[in-house]
Parts: sequence; C-alpha cells; structure tokens
Amino acid sequence: MNEAAPHYAHRRVAVVVPCRNEADLLPGLLDSLVAQTLTPVRLVVVDDGSTDDTNKIAEDYAARHDWIRVIARKDRGSRKLGGGVVDAFNEGLAAVDVEWDYVAKVDADLTFGPRYIEAALGHFEADPKLGSLSGKVYRKEPHGLVEEFLIDEMVAGCWKLYRKACFQAIDGLHPALMWDGIDFHRARMAGFRTASVYDEDMKITHHRLMGSTDRGIVRGRLRWGTGQWYLGTHPLYMISAAAWRMKEKPYVVGGLLILLGYLRSCLKGEKRYQYPGFRQSLHTWQFARLKRLFTRGAVR
Repeated sequence: MNEAAPHYAHRRVAVVVPCRNEADLLPGLLDSLVAQTLTPVRLVVVDDGSTDDTNKIAEDYAARHDWIRVIARKDRGSRKLGGGVVDAFNEGLAAVDVEWDYVAKVDADLTFGPRYIEAALGHFEADPKLGSLSGKVYRKEPHGLVEEFLIDEMVAGCWKLYRKACFQAIDGLHPALMWDGIDFHRARMAGFRTASVYDEDMKITHHRLMGSTDRGIVRGRLRWGTGQWYLGTHPLYMISAAAWRMKEKPYVVGGLLILLGYLRSCLKGEKRYQYPGFRQSLHTWQFARLKRLFTRGAVR
C-alpha cells in the first residue's frame, strides 16, 4: 500500500483465480496482482488439474508472497466449462482463511494496471448499492487494442468483483453455464446495481479471444447459445443478440452459431435455470432493452 492510500484502503479484498493449463499466461496475471497498490488480503490460485507448469508457477509466487495460497485439484481429463469454473472458485473461496469485504473471481489470461483494485474500491465507496463491478475489457489485435462488447450494466465475467452483501444476497455463484448472467440478474432482483466502467485504471487486457478456451471459438459460440437457453433468455432477445454478435469475430458465423446452440438446446428440451421470479424479471429486462434498441438505435 502506498503512502497516499485512500480512506477505504482498509477494505479487505479476497481474490480467487480458477485456472487450468495456463502456464503461458498465469505469470502476467499474478504480476498484475502482486503490483497492486492495495494488496489483496488473500489470493488463492486453484489449479484445476493442469498438465503443464501452471501449479509450479503458482507455487513459486506463493513462496515469495505470504498472502498467496495454491490449491491443486486432480486432473479430470478435460475442462468442465461453466460449472467447473464455479466449482474451482468455490473450493478456492472455502480456503480463504481471513475476513473479507469484497471477493473477486479472476481469470488467468488477463493483465491490468497497478491501481485496478484501488480504483474499483473507489467506485464501490461512492455507491453503496453497487454490488458487482469490473473495468472494460480489451483484446490485442495487430492494429491495436479492440474493446470486447459489454453493456455498461454488466460485469466482465473474466474479472468479477463483488461486495460481500451482494455476493451473499445472490447465494454466491451458481455452478452452471451462464453463471455470470445468473449472478447479474440475481443482483438486480436483490436491489443491487452492477456495472462495467470506463476507467483508465481499470482497463483489462484479455490475452485470448473470449469463449475460445475449449477447443476453439466455434465450440465456444455454440456453448454460449446453450448457456442462453439455460439462463432463460426469450427467443426474440436471443435472435437480436445473435444478430448483434455477427459483427464480432468470427464475423457472421459467430452469431449464427450462438443461435444454433440455443435452438439445439430448445429442441432437445434441456433444463433451464429455476429460481422464483427469475425468468419473469429476466424477460422484463430483455424487453426493456429491445424497446430501447428499436426506439433509439443501438445502445451500449
């Protein structure tokens, strides 16, 4: 902590990093966390059965920093998407042996500036109803940084920071695909605001195309559609969202794959998320966004 630490510097932030086979990118993430002006009270790296040097790298950092812990899970043979990430996160959270005021789930393929946590806590202190927060996410391309589309009400799934009261109100993270949509809408239902903000100190660099961790972007987009079905997304909103995503890599095809994943799950009659009043609240929000889209044009 620097000498000019803000008045909220006593707030305690716990960070959990679920990861699998991230030896190439994990050092960048850990360097970003070690460099923070407000150091986390505990950082738990959960190695979810890696077959590369992920665990060794994490242990090396833990040996140098007494606030870092490492958990090594057995290799199940493959990634267990959605629910697997949450399972690993929950195991890491259970290992946090100190009191905390905020908790973060952070992916291993990110880097960010040294004032990220300090700036984030400033936003939380300014708004008691702010329940979850992230910065905006950017991806490196040959011509420079490209912003990954994320509406201002939503929090980047790769860097989720929660106020403790909000995290408890939403019953933590739900172990399924689209967990990072469920938490957003549950937070709204509980009376909290969520946001991703344009703050120079909170710019996140994503070193991998979103949704490409499991055998490529094609499978990732299909899985995205499957997740939207599970979430309970209304068909009209799904069509509009898929059309919008056609403007992102892989162009056109990506949006079609999302829609295909949704339709496939619908035709198979796959189960959907169940929570009292959730789907009604979700559809109300989705139709409000569609109304804004068609009356005032594309809305960030």
